[in-house]
Amino acid sequence: MIERVVPNVHKIAVLRANGIGDLIFALPALDALRAAYPTAEIVLLGQQWHAEFLAGRPGPVDRVVVVPPSQGVNDAPGGVEDPARLEEFFAAMTEEAFDLAVQLHGGGRYSNPFVRRLGARLTVGLRTPDAVPLDRWVPYVYFQREVLRFLEVVALVGATPVGVEPRLDVTAADLTESQRVVPEDDRPLVALHPGAGDPERRWPAEKFAVVGDALAAAGARVVITGARPGERVIVERVAAAMTAPAQVLWGRLSLGGLAALFSRCTVVVSNDSGPLHLAGAVGAHTVGIYWCFNFINAGPMTQTRHRPAIAWRIHCPVCGIDRSRARCDHHPSFVADVSAAEVSAAALELFEAARGRIAQGGQPARRQATLLRDDGS
Repeated sequence: MIERVVPNVHKIAVLRANGIGDLIFALPALDALRAAYPTAEIVLLGQQWHAEFLAGRPGPVDRVVVVPPSQGVNDAPGGVEDPARLEEFFAAMTEEAFDLAVQLHGGGRYSNPFVRRLGARLTVGLRTPDAVPLDRWVPYVYFQREVLRFLEVVALVGATPVGVEPRLDVTAADLTESQRVVPEDDRPLVALHPGAGDPERRWPAEKFAVVGDALAAAGARVVITGARPGERVIVERVAAAMTAPAQVLWGRLSLGGLAALFSRCTVVVSNDSGPLHLAGAVGAHTVGIYWCFNFINAGPMTQTRHRPAIAWRIHCPVCGIDRSRARCDHHPSFVADVSAAEVSAAALELFEAARGRIAQGGQPARRQATLLRDDGS
C-alpha cells in the first residue's frame, strides 16, 4: 500500500553503501523520491567511490556522505571498524537532522540498527524476520527484482514510480575521457565485458570471442573492457581467442569514462555484473548472461533494448549438489552452458535494429549531460 507523502521533509538520508550494480538498481527509487520531494536534499550514505562518481553528476542525489567501515553496512576491502569513528559519524548524522532515513541496503540485520542511529524523524526500509523494525517497513524476501524491491520501500513515504528502467547521465568530462581512449570512427562500437566479481557468473572467454567475431563480421568495432585487478587475464584471453582485431581496455578508463564508452556503444555483451547494469542505465543495448537465480533479482526490467541469456544449471559441476537447496565450497562457472550461438544471435539482432534506427535518423539512447561545462553552468 502506498502511503501519503510525509509533510515538511527538507532532508532525506538514503543508505546504499555497496557496489555499482547495487546503485543502478536503486536509481528508480531515488528518482521517485526526488519527484515526491522535489525541494528536499537527498543525501546518499555510501562508499568513497559513490562520492567520486556522483560528484557533479546530474541526478537525484544531491550529496554523498561516506559511511565509515561498519560490519554489514560498509564492508569495503581494507576497512577496519573503529567504534570511536562510528560514534563521531552518528553524532554528525544526528546534527544533520534528517526528516527521513531510507534503508535500501538489504534485509536489515545490520542496516536497520544503523539507520535507527541516524536520528531521523521517520525511518523506512526493508526487514527480514531477524531484523529490528523501522517505523515503516516492507518484508525482505530474497527472490524479487531489486528495482521493484526498492520502489516498494519508497512507496512507504508516498514516492510513486516515474519509471522502472534505471537511468544515469554521463557528463561531458566522461565523454572526453572515453573519446581520448577510444576515438570516434565510422564503425558502430560494441563492447564485450567478460569479467565478474563472482567466478560462478563468468561465461567462458572463448565464447565471448565467438560473439566478438560475429559482431565484427557484421561491421562492428569491438572493444573488450575490464576493471578489476584479476580481469586483465580474462580480457586478454578473449582478445587472443578472437580472429578479428579488438581493442583491449583493461584498466584504462575511470568509472565515468567506462559509463561514457558504454553510452557510445550500439551493444554491450556482458556477464551479470555492475558494468552490465551500468551499460543499460546509460542507454546501451545489452545482452546479459545470467545464472537463473540471479536473473530473478537482477534481470532487465524491459526487453526492447535488452536480451537475457539464461543458464538453467542448478547442480554444481564439481560435486553435483543441488544449489537450490544447499551450498558447497566450489565456485565453477554456472553459466558456461549458455551457447555462443544464442548470445551471438541476440547481440546481432540488437546490433542490426539499433543500426537501422540510426540510419533512419534516430538518436542514440545515450543519457547525456553535455550542456554541463566545467564551470557547472
